[in-house]
Amino acid sequence: MKIKFAIPALLLQTLALGAFAQKSIDKAFDFAQHQTEVLLKETAQAKATATKPGVFSPRNINPDGSLALVNSKDWCSGFFAGELWYLYEFTGKPEWKEKAIPFTTIMEGEKTNGGTHDMGFKVYCSVGNAYRLTHDAHYKDVIIEAAKTLCTRFNPTVGCIKSWDNRREWKYPVIIDNMMNLELLFEATKLSGDSSFYKIAVTHANTTMKNHFRADYSSYHVIDYDPETGKVLHKQTHQGFADESAWARGQAWGLYGYTLCYRETGNKAYLQQAENIAKFIFSNPNMTKDLVPYWDYNDTAIPNVPRDASAASIMASALFELSTYSSNGKTYKANADKIIKSLSEHYQAKPDSAHGFLLLHSTGHKPAKSEIDVPIIYADYYYLEALLRQKHLADKKPVINAAGTLNN
Repeated sequence: MKIKFAIPALLLQTLALGAFAQKSIDKAFDFAQHQTEVLLKETAQAKATATKPGVFSPRNINPDGSLALVNSKDWCSGFFAGELWYLYEFTGKPEWKEKAIPFTTIMEGEKTNGGTHDMGFKVYCSVGNAYRLTHDAHYKDVIIEAAKTLCTRFNPTVGCIKSWDNRREWKYPVIIDNMMNLELLFEATKLSGDSSFYKIAVTHANTTMKNHFRADYSSYHVIDYDPETGKVLHKQTHQGFADESAWARGQAWGLYGYTLCYRETGNKAYLQQAENIAKFIFSNPNMTKDLVPYWDYNDTAIPNVPRDASAASIMASALFELSTYSSNGKTYKANADKIIKSLSEHYQAKPDSAHGFLLLHSTGHKPAKSEIDVPIIYADYYYLEALLRQKHLADKKPVINAAGTLNN
């Protein structure tokens, strides 16, 4: 009799877990819609009284409690538009599309800004999502133009896209964050048929895999190269606790970046790299029980240091995708589910508070005493992305809905 009823019981348990996940996702998006309405109103008010020119998109909360807005040149300027597109994707409500378009239109001007490597963050998170959900050919053209601009920062001798300009301490700095901008290049090849974007993305990923990672698969933040020879001049962790420390968000960027590189190339070296980064993160003795990490895994003052909800959001989103590629998929999904549960239950702002941000307790640049234990817009962006990916898994749909294509 035990054998007879084992399968139905397991099926009922699975269905119950699926229903619970869907209920929690629905609740999270109901909260997100409410808060974002607040943030839109707060943003309009802050913009009306702003003294800095061109500011339009929320980034964080200032030390004095006011809402901080940025212009399109800021690396965080595209996330709010992307957040609005995610709300449109989940709800299907035309009003979210209507609210997303003006913020997206402003970001289109960045397609020719060759002074930044953050083209993926700025243009792909905004315009990329717009094209993915509307298939408007205009957005397609913007994506391709932005990719062309990003490629002007590629040095074939180094084998990487340069991250920062006008920094005296570095000759040719490349940061781990730059892995996130490669998705724009992969997409540009699919949209244009021009393989040069793909080749630059792969070369950058390979060079970064060679030079950014330590033996334990933790990552440095910055590698400085000699632009004439390609030689590594210096390795450091600029936004972390120390040069040899593991800055939490940097590890998350690497995990996400190599997961997407495997998706786009099928190169198992990238899958192995992502899995090795995940192993470092989740076997780290300083990883927290709720899987929302301290801002740096090696801060000697742990546990009396800030958390970084943004790193957690990025990790969760990456893990949901990685779970579909790996033999360790169940573990990755379980960790992602736990992160989302922790964020939703213990890191959310109270309704109508925090100017409308979704998550509290992110850390931007602690060594510079900037954005410490505050809401930051990219934490919210990747939180919503992770929730959408969680929903896709629950619905047994492709986790990634790329622009113009569907990938399992």
